[in-house]
Amino acid sequence: MNIANSKAPVVKVTDLGPATALNYQLSLKGAERAYRKADADDKKVISGMKSDCEFVIEWLNTGRRPGNKRGIERRAGYEREILLDPIRMQAFSSDSKAGSPANLSDEQRFQLEYALNQLSERERECYTLAHGQCIPHSEIAKMLGITYGSVSEYIQRAQRKISDTVENSLFFV
Repeated sequence: MNIANSKAPVVKVTDLGPATALNYQLSLKGAERAYRKADADDKKVISGMKSDCEFVIEWLNTGRRPGNKRGIERRAGYEREILLDPIRMQAFSSDSKAGSPANLSDEQRFQLEYALNQLSERERECYTLAHGQCIPHSEIAKMLGITYGSVSEYIQRAQRKISDTVENSLFFV
């Protein structure tokens, strides 16, 4: 068979450069255009190309493997987030209660105050008792007259708020 006389579609190969999400989106659009014009046999191959491009785009945009259910993403919040240095938090908490000078700089003290001011009064209270004074959740619940689940919820909510504050604030560089 002579290739020059065959009726096979002409495929243009283009180098899109480095592997970025934008370049993969361009590849995906090209694959979608080719899919619309292809016959049934070629559509199977091109649909595989499209799904590969979508997979890589999601991975590049999220930084995680798409569909992964057993990776680091499954860890609990307290295992994957270290929001503030625990030693600093304990020094801050003991300094504010006893009035004794702790080994915190003024900048560190300001950062902690700023992060804790983003919390509600109850969240701040639970968070400082749990992380600053290392009191177990069950004891905090007894002290404050609330349930264990409420204490856990307040602390988780506080951790999320502090994490967002640390991530989005110019004070924490």
